[in-house]
Amino acid sequence: MAEIGIFVGTMYGNALLVAEEAQAILNEQGHKATVYEDPQAADWAIYQDKYALIVTSTTGQGDLPESIAPLFHFIRDSLGYQPELHYGVIALGDSTYSHFCGGGKQFDALLQEQNAQRVGDVLLIDASEDPEPETLSNPWVEQWSTLLK
Repeated sequence: MAEIGIFVGTMYGNALLVAEEAQAILNEQGHKATVYEDPQAADWAIYQDKYALIVTSTTGQGDLPESIAPLFHFIRDSLGYQPELHYGVIALGDSTYSHFCGGGKQFDALLQEQNAQRVGDVLLIDASEDPEPETLSNPWVEQWSTLLK
């Protein structure tokens, strides 16, 4: 089964909750998933030829939370081409803000630019419509895990 690093960018804990639920689902299905709450470059390096699941919220200005921004900048400034990486994105946001799910969208755009292989569609979760994000993310993770090799 697949090895998955779950990289979390959270502000108020919702993204971490989603990541921990995803880890439980993936491990239950026979995969080996590990959550990185304060992800570092060394953590990312482990999964460059495996799977990464980015679970991130978005600040009011459409930016990444402080917990994951350094990893994003490292990937953007130091890695470049990543064709062996397979990834998924769960983006949390609030559609009442103009940069809805901007953090997750930035991560997806960066990895696409670096030729990483996205698995499935990006999941966008709107806090103003779904105050319990795991009700959307859990079924998405269950389906996503079936796409892993």
